[in-house]
Amino acid sequence: MLNISHNQLNKKVTISGYSSYKKAFERVHFKLFNKFVGVFFIMCFIMLFLPWTQNVTADGYVTTLTPDQRPQTIQSQIPGRIERWHVREGDFVKKGDTILHISEIKTEYQDPRLVERSKLQRNAKNNSVNSYKEKVKALESQFIAIQRERQLKLSQARNKLIQSRLKVKSDSMDLKASEINYNIAEIQYKRSITLQKEGLKPMTDVEEKNVKLLGTQAKLISQENKLIASRNDVINAEIEINRIGAEYADKLSKAQSDKFTALSSQFEAEVETSKLDNTTSNYEIRNSLYYITAPLDGYVNKAIRAGIGETFKEGESLVGIMPDMYDLAVETFVEPFDLPLIHKGEKVRIQFDGWPAIFFSGWPNAAFGTFAGRVVAVETFISANGKFRVLIAPDEEQNEWPKNVRVGSGAYTIALLEDVPIWYELWRKLNGFPPNYYTPDSISIANKSKN
Repeated sequence: MLNISHNQLNKKVTISGYSSYKKAFERVHFKLFNKFVGVFFIMCFIMLFLPWTQNVTADGYVTTLTPDQRPQTIQSQIPGRIERWHVREGDFVKKGDTILHISEIKTEYQDPRLVERSKLQRNAKNNSVNSYKEKVKALESQFIAIQRERQLKLSQARNKLIQSRLKVKSDSMDLKASEINYNIAEIQYKRSITLQKEGLKPMTDVEEKNVKLLGTQAKLISQENKLIASRNDVINAEIEINRIGAEYADKLSKAQSDKFTALSSQFEAEVETSKLDNTTSNYEIRNSLYYITAPLDGYVNKAIRAGIGETFKEGESLVGIMPDMYDLAVETFVEPFDLPLIHKGEKVRIQFDGWPAIFFSGWPNAAFGTFAGRVVAVETFISANGKFRVLIAPDEEQNEWPKNVRVGSGAYTIALLEDVPIWYELWRKLNGFPPNYYTPDSISIANKSKN
């Protein structure tokens, strides 16, 4: 072993002729294995320089492209009790088809003639509105008649005032004439007294002149009385005009007040009529809600509340329905760490549950059983699971998605990024670095055009 003996047997004895020697030192497969290992490492070294497509993988599920095409539940707007089912689970229904018949459970709506009685109340109140309208018209006519009567009365009183003022002028002129006659009679009487004293006139002439003076004096006093009476008539005529104005102002105010009272009652009746119209319409709409109908064409998935006679609250889901026509999409979630790498229009490869696939994430062209898609929407707010939601639609330029894919099926998505050497990808993953951040060509061109 250590070759310290002077009697070395390996130089004296030849063991090459023994079979054990051949088994131990002449095994050919060791050489083949060494060659295989050498070729393998050479190939691995060459493969390190092959291109590798960086990607972001995520789990998701199949959904629809627009919200109105997704599975939905049908709710009742009112509380009620299930009376009869008109469909079975899995049945196809068209928009407007009756799915379920329910009945009322609230006591205030259980009157079978509720809508009819509400209409009678509304009609009665509407007749009251018409009566108030006619009363308003009558009061308006009365108001116009009072105005005309006031004008006539005022015209009459003004004419009387004019007559009284003219009579005052006439009496004033008569009084002036009486004063002149009285002065003349007084002068004549004094002259006759003077002539009688001188003996030129007899006493009888003096007495005649005295009688004439007294007569003119009486006429003067009478004319003064007439003038005062005429002036009183003018004052009375003015007072009459004021009285007529005040009297008819009171009548007009009362008629106007009655009119406004009637209008107020009319408006209140119209408000009540409007409320009854609203109530009647609500009752009619409520009656139409006793039949739950399909909002769109689709398939009845599941009866959530199935029992006959089972009660439910308003807004409670009763049955699920799946739209007949829909555009498939995949909803997936990516980590916030990978979100900057996902852009609208990004190419994605998708593997659906139930469809066998062979996929090499770094060589998408060599994949089998995967389908192409494009990112159409990236959520701007984080979801409840701590990831960002991404919506993927089919790529129309590639092969179509399977027709038998169902909404809700699982999907595995691979977003394709840049092409890098395999050694770089291994180095990146060993160091925990993210994939290369890049900007798609369309976004880069748009930014350059803006600048």
